[in-house]
Amino acid sequence: MLDDLHIHDFYRHTGRILLALFDQFPVPATLYVEDIAGPDTPDAFGLHSPHHLACLGAMTWLKQSGYIDFAQLLGQEAMENAVLSHRGFLLLINTQAEPGQSNAQLLNSAVRSGSSAELQALMEHLMREFAASRGSLCDH
Repeated sequence: MLDDLHIHDFYRHTGRILLALFDQFPVPATLYVEDIAGPDTPDAFGLHSPHHLACLGAMTWLKQSGYIDFAQLLGQEAMENAVLSHRGFLLLINTQAEPGQSNAQLLNSAVRSGSSAELQALMEHLMREFAASRGSLCDH
């Protein structure tokens, strides 16, 4: 089986984005792609690297999936006025996964550990938990 590095990067990017917005909550923030994915070196034509574009894609996916909201993209550089959605916030403060620790604490630990397997398992759990909550919560 192929090692899906792009999926591991996706989990790392989405985890870092969620944590960055959780740390700022409820204040909307401008979140730069380079703050999440690291420095980018555009090519001779000024085009961003695939890694940079994948992080930008993770940002837009999080919005389309209802985890976050933002006013607009600033080119391919940042999200302006980004904030966790109601459901995204509730997901991160939930303590059902491990009593005594919020999902945000678990996510922070998984991102810091550098373990792709730990981060993957947690992100998949959070996405399933979020999907299950979509029918039981209402946004305001």
